[in-house]
Amino acid sequence: MIDSYQQHCQRRVDAALDVLMQAPRGELERLYQAMRYSVMNGGKRVRPLLAYAACQALGGAEAQADGAACAVELIHAYSLVHDDLPAMDDDDLRRGQPTTHKAFDEASAILAGDGLQSLAFEVLADPLRNPHAAEIRLAMLTALSRAAGPSGMVGGQAIDLGSVGQTLDQQALEIMHRHKTGALIEASVQLGALASGRADATSLQALHSYAQAVGLAFQVQDDILDVESDTATLGKTQGKDQANHKPTYPALLGLEAAKAYALELRDQALLALQPFDGNAEPLRELARYIVERRS
Repeated sequence: MIDSYQQHCQRRVDAALDVLMQAPRGELERLYQAMRYSVMNGGKRVRPLLAYAACQALGGAEAQADGAACAVELIHAYSLVHDDLPAMDDDDLRRGQPTTHKAFDEASAILAGDGLQSLAFEVLADPLRNPHAAEIRLAMLTALSRAAGPSGMVGGQAIDLGSVGQTLDQQALEIMHRHKTGALIEASVQLGALASGRADATSLQALHSYAQAVGLAFQVQDDILDVESDTATLGKTQGKDQANHKPTYPALLGLEAAKAYALELRDQALLALQPFDGNAEPLRELARYIVERRS
């Protein structure tokens, strides 16, 4: 089920992103080319999938979540462009292709990331691209701002850069990754729920518990794949975390214990979805996929 659902959602969000990435001729053409390269070069689209699936879990139509799906993918793409820069993780490969600063140049990559970030909020604010009541659009903007900023993803990246070569305990490692990776995944679920127009406090809390579990599981599995997989499969440099002496779950817990922890988090996510009916099945499948994926 998850393969067909993933392909369907990927096609849907890619079509919407393609419209956003149309490059104007003239002075801005190279900027848009770099932005397009950063977004339209593949990717699993996990965050848009979570937005669509959360909307569906509450009985909403997928079209209601198009704006949310685009916004979270734009933020994710911007974060990857900046993370790959020499001043950050210094990576040459992303999704099997040269990173944006290698395909263009560092200045273009920085500006492309800046443009993608701003465009994400423009999409959510625009009633044509995100056709919801003003209070729902405002709630979406607030949620994504918090998830992407210093209290979320940017803060997590700062903690990560400051932790190189250090030994973190499990609590400190989880704080870092709940910011760096988990915050945007949690926002993806929240935005999808808000897009349904049917979110209440009880359902939002249950979905928050689900998203916290899958967000951390995603990072644990990423750490496992950095040890077990290879560069061709991952589409990025394998073993980079270990080479850079970054704290990871396999390094802290051991590989087998890290795998067990990923499965425990998957089960926590599934438990959080018990109050939901069959409409939440894509969310359940995504929880399983996140810890079973090989790239």
